[in-house]
Amino acid sequence: MYFIGIDLGTSATKLLLMDEKGVILNSKTREYPLLFPQPGWAEQNPADWWKAVMFGILQLTENVDKSQICGIGCGGQMHGLVALDENDAVIRPAILWNDGRTGEEVDYLNNVVGKDKLSALTANIAFAGFTAPKLLWMKKHEPENFARIRKIMLPKDYINYRLTGVHACDYSDASGMLLLDVEHKCWSKQMLEICGVTEAQMPRLFESYDVIGTLQDVVAGALGLPRGCKVVAGAGDNAAAAVGTGVVGEGGCNLSLGTSGTLFISSRKFSVDPNNALHAFAHADGGYHLMACMLSAASCNKWFCEEILHTDDYAAEQADIKREKLGRNHVFFLPYLMGERSPINDVNARGCFVGMTMDTTRADLTQAVLEGVAFAIRDSLEIARSLGIKIERSKLCGGGAKSPLWRTIFTNVLGIPLDMVKTEQGPGYGGAMLAMVGCGEFASVQAASDALVELASSTEPDAELTARYEERYQQFRKIYPTLKSFFQEVK
Repeated sequence: MYFIGIDLGTSATKLLLMDEKGVILNSKTREYPLLFPQPGWAEQNPADWWKAVMFGILQLTENVDKSQICGIGCGGQMHGLVALDENDAVIRPAILWNDGRTGEEVDYLNNVVGKDKLSALTANIAFAGFTAPKLLWMKKHEPENFARIRKIMLPKDYINYRLTGVHACDYSDASGMLLLDVEHKCWSKQMLEICGVTEAQMPRLFESYDVIGTLQDVVAGALGLPRGCKVVAGAGDNAAAAVGTGVVGEGGCNLSLGTSGTLFISSRKFSVDPNNALHAFAHADGGYHLMACMLSAASCNKWFCEEILHTDDYAAEQADIKREKLGRNHVFFLPYLMGERSPINDVNARGCFVGMTMDTTRADLTQAVLEGVAFAIRDSLEIARSLGIKIERSKLCGGGAKSPLWRTIFTNVLGIPLDMVKTEQGPGYGGAMLAMVGCGEFASVQAASDALVELASSTEPDAELTARYEERYQQFRKIYPTLKSFFQEVK
């Protein structure tokens, strides 16, 4: 039997085909454009996602017995607003997770509705990337479009709808909308009312491993897949990546270095950060998790190399950064290219280099970018530690994790060992694992994780480097507070 895992990302969809033993037989990537209509805005056309999924599955399965494909599971970029009309047609381009247009709406929710009330209703406060502020923005700025909404979807749920005809959402992804009562796993009637929408406009809720339906006839025919191929609810990309790296159950930790950067801490029990600097979400394994998300992580390195240095040879740019320079760089970088979510929640924050001199080199700037992302993740780790959470080591995944240098920087900035798993495709692998649970191959997500996830390597901290980076981190953490008022003035 075969299972398909889909990772619906921000820049591309990655698909993999896996057998019942967890062996990846094939993988494909289909890219699509990211739209920036105004500075700080980010949108995509859901039709591009659907084309990528359809063509990707065709390529993925062209040399296998398609009759043996039993299930499909999708992990997807979170928070994006996909609004459908009465005919289930997309009303406007999706407003994405890293879109920063909702500053006024976030202020209204946090300061007028109130953070305490939001936290009581949803276990979270408002952040610019969340879906609820986007609905309020659409209601104010595009009232005609808002009035046409009949279904409110998230990106991967739109793909699942196109596959099955079912409007569904899982708890992990729904947690990031600021519309879900996370503790009780139901839509918050008060939050829906605040946003001017009804429960009838929301998708039906499922656990990530629940089967929501089978392929529609037209889709099965176009792909050559069995009509009875099951589709599970799937998960938000970070929860799916956590499943794919074995971070399930109590006390697991995963650090993801993708377009965004996330720190993910799994738990069997519901809990909330009293300061709401960390998100309190449901997990794809049926439990819960705390999560921090920085908006620009590996994308900072991509931006610096491709847009500023005009190269895509990332390894060459890192080649001149020797061990003796680590923890001794005189240049700092704030990685807030799209504003920032965790832990500062500031849409006005911006990226900048600090400390450049006449002897600053190209390698110094590259190193500063890599270190700045690690320092910003450390900010969120310190929040978790302040809650009494002991994180002794973490899994590491995402495109940025492929860099040995960046792994060394991260393990010494954080001061903990970082483990890489054999399968690099975290969200897609997690999606396929969820499909296996839904199809009865495993009794639970924990059982699937225990059987399929294997470690490939570990990066251990070095006492000398950790001490150097501790000093640099204490300097780094002073920069944003110093510039915060300036960012507000020049927005």
